[in-house]
Amino acid sequence: MGSHEIRWLSTAESARRLGITPRTLYRFIDEGQLPAYRFGRVIRLKEDEVDTFIEACRIAPGTLEHLYPETLGDTSINDSSRT
Repeated sequence: MGSHEIRWLSTAESARRLGITPRTLYRFIDEGQLPAYRFGRVIRLKEDEVDTFIEACRIAPGTLEHLYPETLGDTSINDSSRT
């Protein structure tokens, strides 16, 4: 397969595609998490690099348990409060 044409996205398009604010997009760029390019005063991002960033942010199964801790003890508290 030959070289493909680069598809450039504006910061507004990139932020919309990611579902984040432009401010958050600039932070990701500034922290080096997301590559971006400056052409004069214009900042552009490569569509395929934005897509790669999206995939890199995928949550691995079994890594969010800390967000919904088991609450087995809560049922006994609720049962005793009914008496």
